[in-house]
Amino acid sequence: MTRPPGGFDLTELLARRGAERYELHSRHLNHQLPRMLRTIGFDKVYERAEGAYFWDAEGNDYLDMLGGFGVMGLGRHHPVVRKALHDVLDAQLADLTRFDCQPLPGLLAERLLAQTPHLDRVFFGNSGTEAVETALKFARRATGRPRVLYCAHAFHGLTAGALSVNGENAFREGFAPLLPDTAVELGDLDALERELRAGDVAALVVEPIQGKGVHAAPPGYLRSAQELLHAHGALLVADEVQTGLGRTGDFYAFQYEAGVEPDLVCVAKALSGGYVPVGATLGKDWIFKKVYSSMDRVLVHSASFGSNAQAMAAGLAVLAVLEDEHVVANARVTGELLRSRLAALVDRYELLHEVRGRGLMIGIEFGRPESIRLRSRWAMLQAARKGLFAQMVVVPLLQRHRILTQVSGDHLEVIKLIPPLIIGEREVDRFVSAFTAVMDDAHNGGGLMWDFGRTLVRQAVGNR
Repeated sequence: MTRPPGGFDLTELLARRGAERYELHSRHLNHQLPRMLRTIGFDKVYERAEGAYFWDAEGNDYLDMLGGFGVMGLGRHHPVVRKALHDVLDAQLADLTRFDCQPLPGLLAERLLAQTPHLDRVFFGNSGTEAVETALKFARRATGRPRVLYCAHAFHGLTAGALSVNGENAFREGFAPLLPDTAVELGDLDALERELRAGDVAALVVEPIQGKGVHAAPPGYLRSAQELLHAHGALLVADEVQTGLGRTGDFYAFQYEAGVEPDLVCVAKALSGGYVPVGATLGKDWIFKKVYSSMDRVLVHSASFGSNAQAMAAGLAVLAVLEDEHVVANARVTGELLRSRLAALVDRYELLHEVRGRGLMIGIEFGRPESIRLRSRWAMLQAARKGLFAQMVVVPLLQRHRILTQVSGDHLEVIKLIPPLIIGEREVDRFVSAFTAVMDDAHNGGGLMWDFGRTLVRQAVGNR
């Protein structure tokens, strides 16, 4: 088809205006984002991406160990997902008519439920937070109870309902009143049982491994929590938005513990293939039938763009790649290689406190050193703002070694690694080598690194 004169040309627009990217964000979007990026030296210009790598205009490659906060499970621009999207666009389907039943949503639901045989039905939305919102509504409707329990330090999204079960006060501040939900400590079964005795709890929503800090539920906790919940007529909701689809070396992270069968499961992020936003809430048949209890309630919970053809095609392609290319097994093997090699450095570096995680979800935690020289520098950073040392490690990983990482949460001395699940030994070697060099610099009193630390201190103090 010939483009009409004066018609839209995306390639021309990007060539003409692409260099304005940071100025445009400053003027029209979240003005703090470009400010923050410039402060920590992350204001890069990436020209293209493929797999686990970015490239800048000079042709330098950057290893992505952040994976778009878990969205890029297959890396960027996987050819199978790209082809599926081209195919679905070329098919010119009669999509989102609202009053028919297209095949792709049913096919994707079938493939997801095959990995979760104790569940029966799926609702498709547009994001992880929407998947959580769906689970909250469904749990309340199914049980007839108002209150949902969540774990301290949890992250389940930032819309009002999901924010009500967010365990981080920094995200909640300024947005009250929220829903009357209650936090319990991850792993504290006594606290869970105390809350359940009130008889008003609909569900516990829990990440099998918390993204904030990379803390796994203690062994046996999920199964025991499930038994307590069911004994009190409440539901178990597993938030697998970040941990699902192979991230932890199992298709779902809850599958690591035998006998755990959540009543509702939330997935998103990697299901998109990195292209089309999608979220899914999987649940038991009786729960869905409580929600959609009559024809009058057929649209009682819906989403305008839910089940759209592009998202469904991307999801189907992702699940095919996970199976055909043995991606989940690769995450398990490569993740163990990376974790074990990093864990072997704990005794070598006094600033390195712990390496933990499962599969390709790994937390690197830093802690107070023993030597007086390093302790004084550590104290300087902590006095200004907790989490600055982790940021000091993140910056040289990018600036000197062209590896993108980020801290695991505000005021945490933890770096979280959630790279594309397709990485292998080459990427492990590159990361461990770079991380070792940065830690050597930190322990040897490297001037550039600690100079940057002083810059972060001034910035932190100035923001008070």
